[in-house]
Amino acid sequence: MRFLIWIFRIVLFVFLFGFAVKNDELVNVQFFLGEVRQFPLVFVMLAFFAGGAVIGFSVTLVSLFSKKREIARLKKQVRQLEREAELLQPPRIEGPPPEAH
Repeated sequence: MRFLIWIFRIVLFVFLFGFAVKNDELVNVQFFLGEVRQFPLVFVMLAFFAGGAVIGFSVTLVSLFSKKREIARLKKQVRQLEREAELLQPPRIEGPPPEAH
């Protein structure tokens, strides 16, 4: 399985490297206040991809933390309900076993 993962990584790297080589033109990036700079197209694409990945990861983390908090709250509620159920159980009477006739 590790071999297949490495093969996939190598193929992906070669594909992305070829993409970067073919898209080496400069593009104008216009900032606020009329400032214009030129960057290679592949760097602009990489920056937006990385920014999207960071935003997606952040949203996932927020969701993960809220789910963990909800799980902790529900576990606490389960423990409380189990304690209440134990209190509502009739007391067990320990005595000699009934005689068989």
